Amino acid sequence: MIAEFILMNGYGLYVWSSFSVVLISCVALYLRTKKTLKKYENDFLIELQNLSAKEKNKVLENSKVAQHILAANTKIN
Repeated sequence: MIAEFILMNGYGLYVWSSFSVVLISCVALYLRTKKTLKKYENDFLIELQNLSAKEKNKVLENSKVAQHILAANTKIN
């Protein structure tokens, strides 16, 4: 029964190879996007740290994204 599922009446090679190509592409895209996002977060954190205390508080009050990035990076450091 499992062999029949894997072979899929002779089409298994095509089905499984296309499935693996799509899976590998999705993983590669995810990893690339995650790397790019981390780079942008680090750039934003550097800019945020260069602001004065008053400007930093204003940005943090108005931006949930800034709060999240700052909270995530203070836990790591």
